Amino acid sequence: MDPGPGKEEEVVEADLVLVNRQGLHARPSQMVVKTANDFASKIEISRDDQVVDAKSIMGVMMLAAEKGTVLKVRAQGPDAREAVQALKELFASGFGEEI
Repeated sequence: MDPGPGKEEEVVEADLVLVNRQGLHARPSQMVVKTANDFASKIEISRDDQVVDAKSIMGVMMLAAEKGTVLKVRAQGPDAREAVQALKELFASGFGEEI
């Protein structure tokens, strides 16, 4: 299926808020990486001036983000919109943890 003109280079950004009590510790970081790896797009997450590859567990854990932190996600590629939406839903769910 042809994604159409310009679709493969689509860039989508969104702010993600950590709502779970313990923030972005090992298990939520692993869930972020697993979700990001489901997509072909390049996905980055940033906090202040630190930008990491969302498909790297070490990178995501380096963000050391606590509850209430706003992270920016940026995806570029053929499924960027879907990737950002999946991450928005994951963050909004609190990673299945106590909020």
